[in-house]
Amino acid sequence: MAIFENRGQGRWCVAGVILAFLVSGAVAAASAGAEGNWPQFRGPGNRGVADDHPLPLQWSVAEDKGVVWKTAIPGLGLSAPVIWGDQIFITTAIGGADESLKVGLYGDIASVEDDTKHRFQLLAIHRRTGKLLWTRTAYEGVPKIKRHTKSSHANPSVATDGTHVIASFGSEGLYAYDLQGKLLWKKDLGLLDSGFFQVPSAQWGFGSSPIIHDGLVIVQADVQQGSFLAAYDVETGKERWKTSRADVPTWSTPTVHVGAERSQVLVNGWKHAGGYELKTGKELWKMGTSGDIPTPTPYVAHDLIFLTNAHGGGIPVYAIKTSARGDISLEEEQTSNEYVVWSDPRGGSYMPTTVVYGDELYVLRDNGVFSCRDARTGELHYRERVGVGDGFTASLVAGDGKIYVTAETGEIAVVKAGKTFEKLAVNELGEVCMSAPAISKGQLYFRTRGHLIAIGKAAPKQAAVKE
Repeated sequence: MAIFENRGQGRWCVAGVILAFLVSGAVAAASAGAEGNWPQFRGPGNRGVADDHPLPLQWSVAEDKGVVWKTAIPGLGLSAPVIWGDQIFITTAIGGADESLKVGLYGDIASVEDDTKHRFQLLAIHRRTGKLLWTRTAYEGVPKIKRHTKSSHANPSVATDGTHVIASFGSEGLYAYDLQGKLLWKKDLGLLDSGFFQVPSAQWGFGSSPIIHDGLVIVQADVQQGSFLAAYDVETGKERWKTSRADVPTWSTPTVHVGAERSQVLVNGWKHAGGYELKTGKELWKMGTSGDIPTPTPYVAHDLIFLTNAHGGGIPVYAIKTSARGDISLEEEQTSNEYVVWSDPRGGSYMPTTVVYGDELYVLRDNGVFSCRDARTGELHYRERVGVGDGFTASLVAGDGKIYVTAETGEIAVVKAGKTFEKLAVNELGEVCMSAPAISKGQLYFRTRGHLIAIGKAAPKQAAVKE
């Protein structure tokens, strides 16, 4: 989840919370390309790339052109779609007295006052038809933590390994289902109070998604009090390890990176971004950053960890060696050191997670400034405005030579991949969209304010199987 800021006459104004959506899994990564699985936010490894099929360039939801199906989603939720096989999983919260969602660039830190009962639900939708397959209510009651006007009570995306579906509703608990919707286990993680650390009464809602890797469910819970990183057994929910974190609330999802010498859990943070040993939760490396409300998810490309955050002291972006050890924090005026290959104190992103596609890193700011640079060296190729929308929350995804840029107001700019800025098309969803799209088998799946929309060419009908 994330937060907008507005810099006017030297003042930093927090402008609203959103999500930044989220998860990781190595089992899914192995089969994602061939099977079309998108097992977490931004797909395998949180990288946001699917290059195995041609992807749509132009469509019109209003004219029903290029729309495979459009399915209404009840309630209010900002979780991104997650896909395994022919099932799409998404969460929502239903029944609030106030289900409004205020988008755009503004400076209000207030919470939504709504003490009515909600139903916190997990939905399964057929990938090829858009038909609702099943709905499960995980929890029913008054939300324990308030949400921001640009947030929801169903922010985290689910994670799946093809056997389990893990859904987090923050203070309302962590839930494990099978693919048919059978509840396997549930776990109370306590009160997870995410909000503005300088104004604790400003509650904004939990945003970090669970991830699955090698039989572990990993949860990052950076909150007002008692922050932690933990791993639970995916079969039973039993705690395998739990490591305390001394950091303020963040809305970033962790990522697992498996290297030749070690496997580590990567996390974003203000006081403590870093890596932890996958099997034990032991700290491997850390760094302090200059963005005090971290939102984007870290991920690995070209054997580099890409990390960005914003607010407060700056808007940095870092490229870090996966072999990092110890405290790798940059000294004042430094832009690199033994483990930080390159950085730019003003080149990062507040809310959307970046994407590395080919040799280039693409970064989207909340105000629509879009930049491209060499991922390995940090050399800036261009910095342009995408020229659509008013405010950007959804993270970038890429494939088929295209970068998809989603504005909160529902416009999708399609930018050509490469060192020169070229906007290929602008398409409208017709609704607010704050969630990162999923990609599967040549189709894009957008979660809007009230719908899940499949964009692309319809899959050919399958022939009937004779018994």
